[in-house]
Amino acid sequence: MSRVRTAATALFTVPLIVAGVLSAATAPAGATTRPAKSLTCRGEGVDAEAKVRARTETVIDAPLSTVWKLQTDVERWPSWQTHVTSMDRLDHGPFRPGSAFRWTTPVPPNPATPATSLDITSTVRQVERGSCIRWTGPAVGEGLHIDGVHVWSFQKVRGGVLVRTEETHTGEQVDANVPYATEILKQGLEAWLGELKTAAEARSC
Repeated sequence: MSRVRTAATALFTVPLIVAGVLSAATAPAGATTRPAKSLTCRGEGVDAEAKVRARTETVIDAPLSTVWKLQTDVERWPSWQTHVTSMDRLDHGPFRPGSAFRWTTPVPPNPATPATSLDITSTVRQVERGSCIRWTGPAVGEGLHIDGVHVWSFQKVRGGVLVRTEETHTGEQVDANVPYATEILKQGLEAWLGELKTAAEARSC
């Protein structure tokens, strides 16, 4: 699903998300990607069978309430995520299990597909306010179909909020070149975290 850039994921982001399948970006300060026990939300995690997976984290110097609102007020993503070009919340009311949203993000040309725009439909499966989110959903573009699972974790720490995210992608196109698809997903997650950090810290000045 992953800027979700995501996730495709931003998939999916977010992200299913896509967020995830996006252009290269510089990792935010403090971000890391390392093997670790999969993130979960209310006991549910990413797709254990997926070949394409990425994880990263960063500390954001802002109140948890600010970080959480930015992430869950999905209708406002385009105001701070460069690569979210449209967003439509498909339900009303609080951000909760069953909440769904449709969003788009551009994807550059790559060895498997031409330049396209991903249409991502994300559905929240688990959420614990101020702690974690898990959403799933498909991302569809010209010559490209990805099914994503995206988990987010938020924890107060010295210096702010530790935000961790993990996403998996499955689909014929991404499975055909796992190293490439994994790197693109990783870049998308790092970009998303970078923009979340920038937006949250700007609001806390």
